[in-house]
Amino acid sequence: MREITASGQTVEEAVQSALEQLDTTRDHVEVEVIDEGKKGLLGVFGSKKAFVKVSMVKNQIEEAEAFLKDVTRNMNVQADVSTTVSENHVTFDLSGDKIAVLIGKRGQTLNAIQYLVHLAINKDGSQYYSVTVDAEGYRGRRKATLEALAHKMADKALRYDKHVALDPMPAFERKIIHNALQQNDQVSTHSDGVEPHRRIVITP
Repeated sequence: MREITASGQTVEEAVQSALEQLDTTRDHVEVEVIDEGKKGLLGVFGSKKAFVKVSMVKNQIEEAEAFLKDVTRNMNVQADVSTTVSENHVTFDLSGDKIAVLIGKRGQTLNAIQYLVHLAINKDGSQYYSVTVDAEGYRGRRKATLEALAHKMADKALRYDKHVALDPMPAFERKIIHNALQQNDQVSTHSDGVEPHRRIVITP
């Protein structure tokens, strides 16, 4: 973390001096006043300079976005990243050529990238964020596919009067299945197994 000690006739002057040296703005730093100083007689005699310590604050979202760009670049994919923040949830939307490479089979690659970005954004950060990494609307299409699968498998469980186990999927996808069948009082759902092989079981 970059930090600098600066002085000035007033605390504000000292802070401004530090901001210029760090080439940043007030909202990107933390300020600790070491000495408020004093004006002295007629602003001259007995005056004492103010001293402050100004530290750069780590921007978790910007760092996570930079991390995501590094990941895609290392996969030889040139992707643009659009970032949306809603309270403590951050959505990174990827677009560009060769996006299918970043999605992978059934979104497995995208899920792995999302997991890494989630770790990166919350590493040593003061604020906890949940993360979604999307790629040109894939998450919406996947949600619709999972909801259709949920209803299809529920019908199968009822038709054969036995439980049906789905393929393993991450927690946020299992939640989509649970929610899709929540209003269906003819079946119940529960998760079974150990991560990363945890799956949904639908029971009549």
